[in-house]
Amino acid sequence: MRRSVFLSALLAIAMAAVVAMPGRAQAQEFRLLMISQVGCYVCVAFNRDVAPAYEASPEQAVAPLIHADLHGPMPEGVTLASRPFVTPTFILIGPNGQELDRLVGFPGEDFFWAYVNEMFARARTSQSG
Repeated sequence: MRRSVFLSALLAIAMAAVVAMPGRAQAQEFRLLMISQVGCYVCVAFNRDVAPAYEASPEQAVAPLIHADLHGPMPEGVTLASRPFVTPTFILIGPNGQELDRLVGFPGEDFFWAYVNEMFARARTSQSG
């Protein structure tokens, strides 16, 4: 897992801000929903190469990774802005079950971490406003 010191610092700041917001959702109330489908070789590669690192990362503390099938029902209580049509799609779900942000496709491991951390930062900004 390769991430810059800058991104690690940004994540630490974002996590601290989300947790410290009085009257706001705690960090563990966010979820990162991965939409996949049978036959998606990129999904298989992600689950093999990146998901284990995510499960052991600070990002997991902010938004645990959950999975749903593209053609199946969404997890109970989750409301999306639109139905995903590309796999994988990563959707940041807020404490109320609403979609907060979305990453369509998998940009590779190096860029994935940066995009996910940007999603967390945007969620922090929207939750504080």
